[in-house]
Amino acid sequence: MSESGWELGLADADNAGVYFVTTEDLDTLGVAGRDAGLQVRRVDLEGGEKHQILLRIATALDFPRTFGNNWDALADSLRDLSWLPNAGIALLFENGGALQQAEGDEFDTLLEILEQTAQEWSERDVPFWSFIALPESVFDEIDAQASE
Repeated sequence: MSESGWELGLADADNAGVYFVTTEDLDTLGVAGRDAGLQVRRVDLEGGEKHQILLRIATALDFPRTFGNNWDALADSLRDLSWLPNAGIALLFENGGALQQAEGDEFDTLLEILEQTAQEWSERDVPFWSFIALPESVFDEIDAQASE
C-alpha cells in the first residue's frame, strides 16, 4: 500500500496511457503518482497555441535546449527522457477542455503522441501516464448518453 493509504496501481506500466479526469482529480493523482515513485509534472493547456503548449511541456519535462518545438520533436523527446530518472512519468494536464475547444486538431495530435508514448514506454516496463483535465460538463454529457 502507498504512503497515502490507498493504491491506484500507477506503477503498473501495462495500464498506463491517456485518461480524462476532472480538475479536482489532478491533486490526488499527483500525490498518488509521487507515492508510486513517478516523476509528476503539471502542464497548463489553457490559452496557448501549439508553440506555447509545446514550450510548456518542454519546460515541465526539462527538455534539452535542442528541442525542435514541433510535434515530431515532442514525440522524439517523450520517447527518450534519458535526462530524467527512469522511474516513470505522470503528466497532469490542466485545462484540457480549453485546448480541445480552441484547437481541436492540435488536441487530437497531442492525444495521439501521448498514447503512442505510453505504449512505447510500456514495452520497456516503465509507466507513462497522461491525465488530461476536462470540464465536468463533458462527463455529465457522457453519463447522460450512457443512460439513454
